[in-house]
This record gives sequence, C-alpha cells and structure tokens, in this order.
Amino acid sequence: MTKADLVVVANRLPVDRDDDSESGWRHSPGGLVAALEPVMRKADGAWVGWPGKPDLELDPFEFDGVQLVPVALTAEDVELYYEGFSNDTIWPLYHDVIAAPRFRRAWWDAYVAVNRRFADAAAEVAADGATVWVQDYQLQLVPRMLREARPDLTIGYFHHIPFPAHSLFAQLPWRRQVLEGLLGADVIGFQRVADAGEFARAVRRQLHYETRASGIRVPTPTGGTRRVLAKAFPISIDADAYIQLAQREDIRARAAEIRESLGNPRKILLGVDRLDYTKGIQHRLKAFGELLEDGRLAVEDVTLVQVASPSRERVDAYVQLRDEIELMVGRVNGDFDTMDHTAIRYLHQAYPREEMVALYLAADVMLVTALRDGMNLVAKEYVASRLDNRGVLVLSEFAGAADELGSALLINPHDIGGVKDAIMRAVEMPVGEQARRMRALRRRVREHDVEDWSRDFLDALGQMRAQREDIA
Repeated sequence: MTKADLVVVANRLPVDRDDDSESGWRHSPGGLVAALEPVMRKADGAWVGWPGKPDLELDPFEFDGVQLVPVALTAEDVELYYEGFSNDTIWPLYHDVIAAPRFRRAWWDAYVAVNRRFADAAAEVAADGATVWVQDYQLQLVPRMLREARPDLTIGYFHHIPFPAHSLFAQLPWRRQVLEGLLGADVIGFQRVADAGEFARAVRRQLHYETRASGIRVPTPTGGTRRVLAKAFPISIDADAYIQLAQREDIRARAAEIRESLGNPRKILLGVDRLDYTKGIQHRLKAFGELLEDGRLAVEDVTLVQVASPSRERVDAYVQLRDEIELMVGRVNGDFDTMDHTAIRYLHQAYPREEMVALYLAADVMLVTALRDGMNLVAKEYVASRLDNRGVLVLSEFAGAADELGSALLINPHDIGGVKDAIMRAVEMPVGEQARRMRALRRRVREHDVEDWSRDFLDALGQMRAQREDIA
C-alpha cells in the first residue's frame, strides 16, 4: 500500500458501484468529493471509507488519481454503528431532539469498534508526518485513536451537522468519550460560530479544560498541554459547476418544459430535501395548505413542487415521517386540485444534478424551512443557478446558511403564520427587489465556494503543524 501525505477519512468512499463502467465504479455526487479530490490528486492522497455495501471485502485500489482504502462493514455493523448509534442516537440528539434519541450500549460498543477500524486503516496508509482529515459525526472517536497510534500526524476533523446545546449534549451517556475523541484533532471545524461555542462550553463543563477564544488547552500524556483550534469553517458548493449547468441551453429548455408540465402557473414554489424530520417539510406543507384554504393563494396560480429524496428507510422515525408527509400531500391535493392544476407535485426520488438545476431555474421561490441544519447547501445551489438574478430564497434562521445568506427572507419555521407571510411576500416581490437580493446572495456564494472552504481548513491545519514544530 502506497503511503499518503494527505488522508481523508469519511464514512463513505467517494465512489459508488457502477457495473456499466470499465472500472466498476463512478464518482459519488456531492460537494465534499468535488472539493477534496483535486487537492488529493495533487498530494497523492488517500481516502479511507466504507464502499457502501455490507460484507464487501476489497483491497485498496486507485480511482481517478486517488488511492481508495475500503473499510469493510458487516450487516450488523451497519445496523448498530450506522443506523443505530450514528443515526438514531447522535443525529436526533445533535438536531435539538426533534425526534427522541435512543441510547443503547450495544450501539455504542459497535460505534467504538468501527471507529477503531477506520482509525487503524488511516494510520496504516498515512506517511510519516502526514495530514489526516476526518469527516463528520459517524467518526467522532477517530481523532484521539489516531493521535494515540500516530502522534506524528497532523489531524483535522470537520463536523458537518450542528453541535447541540450543552443541556442536550449532556444527556449522552458517553459524552466525555466523544469530547475526548474529538479533541484528538489539532483543528476541529464547525459550520457556525455558535456550534464552535457550544462545543467549547461542553468541554469546559464536562472536562474542565481551559478554553480561550477559539483555542482549547488539552493535557498531554507527558504532563504538558497542546492547543486545539475549534472554530467555524462554513462549507459551500462548487458554484462554478452550477453556473455552467445553468447556462446550458438543454437545461434551460428543460426548465421551460417543467413549467409547462405544471400548467404554466404564475409562480412555482420549490422544496428540495432529503426525507428527514429536521427539514421542516410538514411545516412547509401546512403553511402552503393554509394559504390555499385562506384564499390568499389559488391552485390555478401557484404550485408547490416538493422533492423528498429517500433517506434511511430502515429507521422507524423515517418510515413514520414518510407516511405523515404523504398523508398531508394527499389531503391538500384532495381539497384543492382541479382537473387542470395540482396544488403539490410530490416527488419521492433523487434526481441528477442537471435535473435539479432545471428545477432551480423553473422555480420562482425556494423554500428552505429546516428546523435545524448544519448548513443546507440546497439554498446555495439555488442561488448559484439564478443567473437572471430572479427568484426568492425563503430561508430558515436555523440553517447554517442563514449566517451567510442574510439577503434571503429569513423565517422561523415553527411560526406557521410567519412562514405564510414570507411565502406571500416572496410570491408578490417586485422584480427590482428580487434582483437586489439575489445579486447579494450570488456574490456571497461565488466569493466563498467549496474550494475556499477546503483551502481555509487545510491552511489552518498547516499553521497548527508549524506552531507545533516551532515549540518542538
């Protein structure tokens, strides 16, 4: 196995199985892959992750200039570590307990064991003095495991989801172990300044370590201390990729087809989410249904398109959520559909990026009503696609994107009356105000894209390495 100077450790490899291709693999969609692969090719990097299917034992292999190091998971690992602890304990707990987390010792034991497997694989492939960048909540124990095994490494960790208030985090029976696991890193990145602050608060309350500004003093086995940087590095998208797609004539023609297929309504509202209880889909549907009931909107004039891509379909909370949403859609459509017009076009499937950009171009209003979201890249994708400086973004203040996209119409999704008023304001917004707001939003998204995000984080890691070497 070739040793790598830059190692990314993530729950999934950046590829999916593709039996139709010569290699048997294809690139996974997603901004993280787009951001890191060019950097990794340049650095002869390696990516450690699960190949996506249980009981699949694979040797390391190269794909498109990046060394991929598969970590095998059994069906039981997937059930206990991934569906159990990661997505039925950590996910609901870190998203403000919108759904109740479940604490099971067997899940925790599996989480520890699988994190150890990822750490061992990263330690094996990392060159002397390499940089290792661990991604997200499934692998919170890996930084400390790596530091204990390979103190020569520079270790970063990025937390893609929110970090909860201490009163919620303190419920976790293994709270100290998780904090100590994360503090194995040299740099810990969060989406929002508030998330970094909540993490520092948890460290003070649970571990009694000194925290100052964005620095945390962590004891070392030799009796000294080392500094850990914990701060916000808000993630973004590959804005240029969306701009290029939005310029294509075939995609613009597809946007016109979408409008025509919906009966050419005066306004199209759009929601695009994974089917997840954190996304506030029910709140959005309730607000829209009430606007139709109140007579403030008419089904002949306005259509809501809701894309809800399948997610974690073996977890009970998600099965129940799908049933609730489909019941709401059926009720609204049953009450307000005509022979020629549908109130809500509900699509429970995932679409390629080209189709999503066509939807963004067709939509007059983008509804992002998340109850809690680390960032929400859909908001940024919509903005990047709107080359005409038209369209309105209605954005939850509880999404990380709200910190950056202040020219959107910001809402509290729990306030249904406020959501209804924001939708009406968006539908009725003059073209001049749309253009003014959208120009400001597009400027922000273009100036801070996903390449800036990865560069900022890796630069911070480099500075921490330099500081450590100066002290040594």
